[in-house]
Amino acid sequence: MKKLLFFLSIGFLISCNSPLIEDELFLENLMKRNSTEFDSILSNDSLEVQIIYTQINRDSINRPNFKSFYYHVDSTNYFYPASTVKLPQVLLALEKINELRSTGFRLDKYTAMYHDSVYQGQQTVKWDTTAVDSIPSVAHYAKKIMVVSDNDAFNRLYEFLGQKATNEVLKRKGYNVRFLHRLERPLTPDQNRHTEAIRFVRNDSVIYRQSMGVNEDSIQPMRKVYKGVGYLKRDSLIRRPFDFTYKNFYPLQEQQEILKAILFPEAIDPKRRFNLTDEDRKFVMQYMSQLPGETKTPRYYRDTALYDAYCKFLMYGEDWTPIPKNVRIFNKVGDAYGYLIDNAYIVDFENGVEFMLSAVINTNTDRVYNDGKYEYKTIGYPFMKNLGRAVYTYELQRKRKFKPDLQGFKVLYDR
Repeated sequence: MKKLLFFLSIGFLISCNSPLIEDELFLENLMKRNSTEFDSILSNDSLEVQIIYTQINRDSINRPNFKSFYYHVDSTNYFYPASTVKLPQVLLALEKINELRSTGFRLDKYTAMYHDSVYQGQQTVKWDTTAVDSIPSVAHYAKKIMVVSDNDAFNRLYEFLGQKATNEVLKRKGYNVRFLHRLERPLTPDQNRHTEAIRFVRNDSVIYRQSMGVNEDSIQPMRKVYKGVGYLKRDSLIRRPFDFTYKNFYPLQEQQEILKAILFPEAIDPKRRFNLTDEDRKFVMQYMSQLPGETKTPRYYRDTALYDAYCKFLMYGEDWTPIPKNVRIFNKVGDAYGYLIDNAYIVDFENGVEFMLSAVINTNTDRVYNDGKYEYKTIGYPFMKNLGRAVYTYELQRKRKFKPDLQGFKVLYDR
């Protein structure tokens, strides 16, 4: 009942005002219409909010056309992308598996993959206790990334792909990104340039071996990036801005374009697509939208801390109430250093609604990094929830010439 009243109240506010003009100020005016939820956001530039809302309009044969609206989107205004870098890593790993198979190696994404430590800072991997028979694989790591945003799983794929190849392939596809380091592992730039040796094994026989990778190229950032007024280092406060210059770089526009590349490959430039099979694409779509409670392996359905919205910030924030069955969110979130990000395609099968929405907000109000004092709960999650619902409510009443056929986004889940 509370959820219904919320949507009705936003709809009432929209309907009682003159129609919103879909121009360059659309998102700002939409938030102004819902002043209770957004006044503090609109009046505070230090929150570094960026938003992209993309309408999807189908033609008579269901081909999608995209119309985007922006709020303060600027790729030169750096934000730390956190776990959002994991989605392209999954896509590149699946693509690399397909390329290896095309050259004669008899492996797939389910083949056992083991890691060998051969350089300082590396980690040997012989098993994954969350997998069936404890056998690690690209597919299992990809599931862990897409359902609960597992950091170690990302690092395993980082080793498989290598720093140099990751950046070269994405650049060749036309994406303006820079991925330089593993997550939750404080390694030096030199250690991040070196990636572990990999073995793919079937029936106790090595069917593909990859030696340690080394990125010998010097990766030069476009400019120095410093944020805030201080940072914590070994429990000491350093009173100078925190250096993000050699951190991962993944602008919001690129995030939405890569999401579009996997969900709507037919609608983008062929060179920007990923070389995936139809089964790969369905696999990604399933686990990108699958909830923890629907996941058998790993046994996330047994973990009561993994509520539906655990990795669905837009529309739901940190709500513990179940997400309605008619709504599916295909997305990748991130949160670190106070930055909260969600890059999503949201679909309501019952009401024929679909749209893309990507947003970032900086909740580090004291501007001190590494102190763990970020306003995710009081600023970040409410903003994501309110933004998603405001756009969704607008979409519910938006007129479409042709009703979309969304059958292609209905997938089977584990449970």
